[in-house]
Amino acid sequence: MLLAPAVSAADLAPLMEPAPEAATEAVAAASPWQIRVRGLGVITNDSGSVNGVAGSDLSYSDSVIPELDITYYLTDNIAAELILGTTYANIYGEGALASVGKVGKTWVLPPTLTLQYHFTDFGAFKPYVGAGVNYTMFYSQDGDAATSLDVKNSFGTALQIGADYMVNEHWGVNFDVKKLFLKADFDATINGTDYSGKAKLDPWLIGAGVTYRF
Repeated sequence: MLLAPAVSAADLAPLMEPAPEAATEAVAAASPWQIRVRGLGVITNDSGSVNGVAGSDLSYSDSVIPELDITYYLTDNIAAELILGTTYANIYGEGALASVGKVGKTWVLPPTLTLQYHFTDFGAFKPYVGAGVNYTMFYSQDGDAATSLDVKNSFGTALQIGADYMVNEHWGVNFDVKKLFLKADFDATINGTDYSGKAKLDPWLIGAGVTYRF
């Protein structure tokens, strides 16, 4: 009977030891920051018109560029993503303007901000959808058939669908498709005559790359 209190104390001692901080805060909460680097194909919608020229049309060159995305998770499911990349577009006359050939060239910078919903019920496979806005800036514009070319900066909207496959808690691979609705006004001077119109680029952005979650 004299030994009973000591035996009871020995049995209770492990239960009284402090828990290791809830398994180190559930292996530390995931960082809200994520980046992606992609190779991106820019496929434009060949459409446009020149005011006052019946049957006029325009087309644009496609390109392949690098792209950087920066994502911040507001919750496990909701995230905001800033999409950064720049490319160029050659502009060609089509339809009634086919004889003009290459009108000119402009560089395009369309930073795009989307709000995304991430599905979290598929393990390492993490699909998402998004929608947002972009502000497209045109710079380093050069005329070819046109002696001057001025494509105006323009606001647009964006839709997005994609998925990450996470190899571990930090690294993954990504596939992503975005559609930008982008229509810009322009002025051009060809053979001494001033023209204005609208370039309807509306590009598809199709990319694949690497994801890193901090």
